[in-house]
Amino acid sequence: MSSPSHGTLNRAPASKGLGPHTSGLGAFLKLRELPVTVALVALVIITTIANPLFLSPQGMKDLMLNATIMMLLAAGQTMVIVTRNIDLSVGSILGLVAFGTGTIFSSMPNMPIPLVLLIGIAFGAVLGAFNGLLTVWAKVPSLVITLGTLYVFRGLNNAWAGPKQHFAGDRPEAFGNLSVDTVLGMPIITLLAVIVVIILAIFMSGARQGRDLYAIGSDPEAAKLFGINVSRRVFTAFLINGSLAGLAGVLYASRFNAVGATTGSGLELDVVAAAVVGGVAIFGGSGTVIGAAIGAILLNTITSSLTALRVDKFWQQAIVGVLIITAILIDRLASLRHAKNLREKEGRNV
Repeated sequence: MSSPSHGTLNRAPASKGLGPHTSGLGAFLKLRELPVTVALVALVIITTIANPLFLSPQGMKDLMLNATIMMLLAAGQTMVIVTRNIDLSVGSILGLVAFGTGTIFSSMPNMPIPLVLLIGIAFGAVLGAFNGLLTVWAKVPSLVITLGTLYVFRGLNNAWAGPKQHFAGDRPEAFGNLSVDTVLGMPIITLLAVIVVIILAIFMSGARQGRDLYAIGSDPEAAKLFGINVSRRVFTAFLINGSLAGLAGVLYASRFNAVGATTGSGLELDVVAAAVVGGVAIFGGSGTVIGAAIGAILLNTITSSLTALRVDKFWQQAIVGVLIITAILIDRLASLRHAKNLREKEGRNV
């Protein structure tokens, strides 16, 4: 599907005497990730001018660490949102896996870290699969299903953890060092998150299964007519989203000093916000995991930036809210303009 549209893009400017570079520039300027990237760069520059310590080596490391967990969660959420679904339980999944990670290291401190990572991913995958199964089997909107499992998973974590917390001293030093040690200046857990996001981006754009998710989000009934197994693809999106939430839970246990019953509470709304701000259409069918990851970085940078500028926390939340509303309005206007252009094109062809 991408080849024909790409060819049309290259032919249109030629009729106007324009070169291929103009076409490439036009395509670049239409990228959904461009506005959020520009906003991120501008925010960093302005904050650095006001507070030169903002981009110190330690400041950069803190920015990357703070965004790591949200990048993974936003990337997974994108797979679900593009299919016209949503998963509100990711914060609870993260909390369960994070406390489970602390429990494993508390009872078996010598367990290999890669094995713990795999256990966390598998645990998250099971919870994500539960969400997906209920959504495709019961034919109930995922908003309702995952709102319910948000409380179910949170209740399980409360019953499991109770007042108990696992602290940094309960885990092996090597596990905690994942958030301390760097490779080329990048924390190891951040590097891991970046690699995962890149792999997922390649899957979404290059693999048929990934492109099917966009087709489902654009028009589920048309996707069925084209032979796409909608239920299986939606289930897979929830499964992968749960796996990434599980991975984020393990990395959370490495990043922060304590995990307990309330770990991950409220994260679900931040995750959806990061995806939407990153250009993922809340109504499905468009957006990328790269954009969602950039959106996660932007939201975390806003918080760090306003803190560095000593802005009240209320205004931090208000600014994030304005960003979300603006992103949704821009997406809606872009959709209406695209629909209008299609109608005009069809009118000329008749």
